[in-house]
Amino acid sequence: MTEVTSSVAGVEVSLDHWIGGKRVSSSERFQNNSPIDGTDLGAVSAGGKAEVEMAVEAAISAFPEWAALGAEGRKPILDKFARGILARNEDLAKVECADNGSLLMGNIHRLVPRTAQNISFFAEYAMSLQDHIIDHEEVTNDVRYDPSGVAALITPWNAPLMLTTWKIGPALAAGNTIIVKPPEWAPLTCSMLADIAHEAGVPAGVLNVVQGIGEDAGDALVNSPELARISFTGSTDTAKIIGQAAARTITPMSSELGGKSPLIVCSDANLDAAAQTVVMQYMNAGQVCLAGTRILVESSIEAEFLEKVRRALGQMVVGDPREANTRIGPLIHPEHFARVAGFVERAKAAGGEVLWGGATSDVGDLYFQPTMFTNVGLDAEISQCEVFGPVLTWQTFDTDEEAIAVANGTQYGLAGTLFSGNEDRAMRIASRVVAGTLWVNCYFVRDLSAPFGGSRISGIGREGGSHSFDFYCDIKNIAVRKGSFAGGGN
Repeated sequence: MTEVTSSVAGVEVSLDHWIGGKRVSSSERFQNNSPIDGTDLGAVSAGGKAEVEMAVEAAISAFPEWAALGAEGRKPILDKFARGILARNEDLAKVECADNGSLLMGNIHRLVPRTAQNISFFAEYAMSLQDHIIDHEEVTNDVRYDPSGVAALITPWNAPLMLTTWKIGPALAAGNTIIVKPPEWAPLTCSMLADIAHEAGVPAGVLNVVQGIGEDAGDALVNSPELARISFTGSTDTAKIIGQAAARTITPMSSELGGKSPLIVCSDANLDAAAQTVVMQYMNAGQVCLAGTRILVESSIEAEFLEKVRRALGQMVVGDPREANTRIGPLIHPEHFARVAGFVERAKAAGGEVLWGGATSDVGDLYFQPTMFTNVGLDAEISQCEVFGPVLTWQTFDTDEEAIAVANGTQYGLAGTLFSGNEDRAMRIASRVVAGTLWVNCYFVRDLSAPFGGSRISGIGREGGSHSFDFYCDIKNIAVRKGSFAGGGN
């Protein structure tokens, strides 16, 4: 079949799969529309078992040569891949904005540069894993980070470009070959990444992209018996399904899932900085797994702090994400919009008080006002369930013990944020909050060498730095008895 492309924000994008170094069309397609204004972005190839099997075969065939290059051989190719991403910064930013409604300026200045860094950082880090020797009085332990094989990478729609390369970077640097399953609600920048990788010299079959609906392409992929690794970012419910498939073949799985993170503000905090951070939780229309959606404020400062947050809220302009002054764009899809609106209406019916927002914005069909609820119980649906929209709850506490208990009072444990001016107090609280990441007097600061992941139902495993390679590699120890070879060598 002839390759099908679409002009998206003035950028030509392939709507077909990338398998074995070439574009592959499917007879079935699914419609993709921009959440900004409903613009038709094209009919994307909908893969299934046949396309997945083709991609798995291509990845298996490409694996020996890619693995044999070693970290030093893969690094120049991956560095060129990263430079290619930066060279297409504006194109990628425009398409990501059109496809998932994220802020254009945020993509240009933050997300696309971070996307390139995800590739170059892990290519460099892989070099440091060589010659890992652990000396023992009787033996020399030569620890090897061997490529594991074919990795399936399943990525979410809220930041597909950045979060896909967060997986691609270490998986390829480790020497694996990969199959990316992009999100059906925002698949286009993953398609562009395939072209950029090809232009950088990533060999055919090393990076494959199979588009499609989760129940079809995703299901076929995670049930492939040939996979060595499965990495998934998305909902806890979907992770349970993928986990069952992985268990049948004993395939290692890493998952970064949902959150219902606390943002704790103590009376001794820098309240201006804390207020600015509270309104940042509305960024990307609240479609951020790490967002601190439960605002916990020490009772003695509630009135003062609430006023500061109200003033800071004035910056949060709801509008077209292509405009420079916009801070909150649309929700991704009508189905998701209905889900968010449903949470809000049920919270109102249950007696929740709306401090601000609580309704559709007049900007467009998928735009929702930044919303804050108070007078909600700790066991209320709005307090316990991930809304994944611009909806926060406001609660107070009187003691540190109460703050810790409320912070830990959900099934989630992805992240948390704490503002306090007292280091001892801050570290005492932070050490007891259940979370994979806990920011103190800052927010959303990510060092690629630091561990990242969730506790409880927020995920399995950690990624970042050596933690990524612990997952994407088969780690082998060659223990050699000292003096056991002729000539006395090790």
